[in-house]
Amino acid sequence: MAGVNRTNGGVNLPALRSHNTALLLDLLRGAGAGGISRLELADRTGLTPQAVSKITARLREEGLAAEAGHRASTGGKRRTVLRLVPGAGHAAGVHLDRDALRTVLVDLAGTVVRERRAELDLGAGAEAVVAAVGGEVEALVAGVAGADTGATGPPELPADRLSALLGVGVALPGPLDHTRGVLHRVTGFPEWDGFPLRDALARRLGVPVVVDKDTNAAALGLAVAGERGSFAYLHLGTGLGAGLVIGGTVHRGARTGAGEFGHQVVQLDGPLCGCGDRGCVEALCLAAVARGDLTEAARVLGIAAGNLVALLDIDLVLLGGRTVTSAPDAFLRGVEAVLDERARRTGEEPVLVRAAADEVAEGAAQLVLAPLFGRADA
Repeated sequence: MAGVNRTNGGVNLPALRSHNTALLLDLLRGAGAGGISRLELADRTGLTPQAVSKITARLREEGLAAEAGHRASTGGKRRTVLRLVPGAGHAAGVHLDRDALRTVLVDLAGTVVRERRAELDLGAGAEAVVAAVGGEVEALVAGVAGADTGATGPPELPADRLSALLGVGVALPGPLDHTRGVLHRVTGFPEWDGFPLRDALARRLGVPVVVDKDTNAAALGLAVAGERGSFAYLHLGTGLGAGLVIGGTVHRGARTGAGEFGHQVVQLDGPLCGCGDRGCVEALCLAAVARGDLTEAARVLGIAAGNLVALLDIDLVLLGGRTVTSAPDAFLRGVEAVLDERARRTGEEPVLVRAAADEVAEGAAQLVLAPLFGRADA
């Protein structure tokens, strides 16, 4: 397995694709600063002690793992404990919204070490948007202060800082083709249809780029952070979408188009939606928000969530997005009321509803990091 590029301190991304290496890295990450012994790694993975020793030796040589002290043994010499070195690699996460841009720099442990925010017009055209995203990522990695936050971060990044990135994850409204990194007709911005955003940004930045819907990225981030089972993350901001995690795996569908939650029709011949249909949940929710009727917006969102619960039998509904975070109690009460009433009618247990942090950019960074730790669904 190839090691660290000693000239820039960056980790060679293909070198981390080994399944067994990913298993060990995931356990090291989960163990935190306290670390985990080689014997425990062997017990937890089913690998032989010899295989674990060989892989961990490589990880230590590359700077990805380090000793974290010793642990008492029931017999023989004390066990050496190993830990992940979070600063050995970084990924950038980008939340590209219709009117704003947020970028974060995340280490291997998932900790945000830098952040930037900027205004953006998704309708300004592909060339302008690619230039804006590229510039923000470059400034982020260079440690330049953003509009809202002072940027401090890892001093170990080299002078040629972009070369140290494992990659850039970009999350934005759909629909889009996650596999090819190509946008479709983003609601309200049809001019983006067919634009190869992944390849354009990869050429601009010179590092690997992964593109996905904002809702999928957020759902992945929640799953990596510890949300279990099957859940839906409903994101209400400038639009409305859903990220679906089924059995612990992000569900994107056969054409990576799953989760267009906002465009289910709940009112025949209702108001025109930006997608061209009528009576969509998104159009009804945003109209209610615009006139200040959050009770109605939450009720509509709850009805749509009830459809999703009935269809997929999920365990949990998580609410996020800037509109929700501006009035979380109103939306939690409204959605819970609809789902509780549905549960009473059907005789089922009510589905839990919780607010989720608006961390789309952090989830976008996990599009790059998660595969390194064996998350194939990323």
